[in-house]
Amino acid sequence: MAPKRPYGAGAFPKPVEPPVPQTADREELYAALDLGTNSCRMLIAQPKGSQFHVIDSFSKSVQLGNGLEASGRLSRGSITRTIQALRVCRKKLDKHKVKRMRLVATEACRRAKNSRDFLRRVQRETGLTLEIIKPEEEARLAVISCAPLVSTKTEQLLVVDIGGGSTELVWIDLSAVPMADRPRAIMRLHTGFTPTERSIFPHAKVVDWISVPLGVATLMEQFSDVEDDSARFALMSWFFEEKLADFTPYANEPAREGFQIIGTSGTVTTVAASHLGLRRYDRNKVDGLRMSSEQIDSVIRDYLHLGPVGRRNDPRIGRDRQALIMSGAAILQALLRIWPTDRLSVADRGLREGLLYAQMTADGVLEEALP
Repeated sequence: MAPKRPYGAGAFPKPVEPPVPQTADREELYAALDLGTNSCRMLIAQPKGSQFHVIDSFSKSVQLGNGLEASGRLSRGSITRTIQALRVCRKKLDKHKVKRMRLVATEACRRAKNSRDFLRRVQRETGLTLEIIKPEEEARLAVISCAPLVSTKTEQLLVVDIGGGSTELVWIDLSAVPMADRPRAIMRLHTGFTPTERSIFPHAKVVDWISVPLGVATLMEQFSDVEDDSARFALMSWFFEEKLADFTPYANEPAREGFQIIGTSGTVTTVAASHLGLRRYDRNKVDGLRMSSEQIDSVIRDYLHLGPVGRRNDPRIGRDRQALIMSGAAILQALLRIWPTDRLSVADRGLREGLLYAQMTADGVLEEALP
C-alpha cells in the first residue's frame, strides 16, 4: 500500500482558528483518548501554567488491529477486548466528571471495513463517541505534543511517531524562527500545518510530512512467515525504508549540527529504557533523553543477540512490548540509516498529549511561555 501523503504544501490541512470561550475555566478537567491499532490509552488532566497536570490515566493493550492485514476487518475478539477497555475509560470520565474531552481512533479504524459498525457498538455499549481522525491530524497532534522537547538550537526538526498501524513523519524548518521562540512555534501548529494569514509570530515551516501505513503491529504481520529472527529484522527495516522514497527531505541529508529527531512511541521509550538499564520503567529518566545513533544501534544489536526467548524474559522490554519491539526497532534503524544523528530526543508523549494541548490552547487556558 502506498504511503498516504500530500502532493505539496497545498495538500496540508487548512488552518482553522478555533474560537476562544468568553470565560475559560482553568480548573476544568480535560480528557484525551487514543484508540490505536495495538493500544487504548487515555489521559485526564488539568491545565497548569504552560503545561498540564495529569489527574488520571489508562493504558491497555487491546490489539484492535489483530488480523486486520489478512481480513480487512476488526475481529470479534479484538472488538470485545476494546469495548471492555473503553468501559473502564467511561468509568474514569464519570468519576472525574469530565466534560471537555476528545476521543479519537486511528489507523485500524481508518482501514477496517467494519469500523463504522464498531463505533456504533461502542457508542451503544459504553456511551462514548469516538471519531476517526485523518493521518494529517494525527501527525500534527504528535508534533505539538513534542514542543517542550524542541531545542532552541534546532534548525531542522524531524518528528517521528511510530504507532501500531502507521508511522507519521513530519519535517519542520525552524531556521527563520528566533531561537528562543522555536518551542512555541511548534505549539502554534495546533491551528494547522500552514500559518494563518493574521499570524504575527514567526512560524515553523512544515517542509513535508508522510503517513506510512506500517507500524509495529502491521509490519510484524507482513513478515510473520519469516522464521529466522535476524533475516526477519533486516527485511522489515529494508521494506520500511523503501516506503520513504518519496518523502521530500529524503535526498537532502542535513548537517548533524542544528538537526534534531524527536521519536515518540513505545519503541523509542523501550529502547531508551534498555540503554539506561532500567529494570523498572521511569518516565522521568526517559522522557527528553537524548541518544546517538551509535547508542541506539548498540541496543538493537543486543536485542538481536538475545533472540526471541531472551527478549521475552528481558525486564527492560516487558512482556507487553516484546512481541512488537523488533518491528519497531526495524523502523527506527531505517530512519537512522537515512538521517544519522547524535541528537535523537526520546518523547514519552504523543497523540494524547497533543489532543490535550490542542484543546487547552484553543480554550485559552494555557500560558504562552514554554520551558
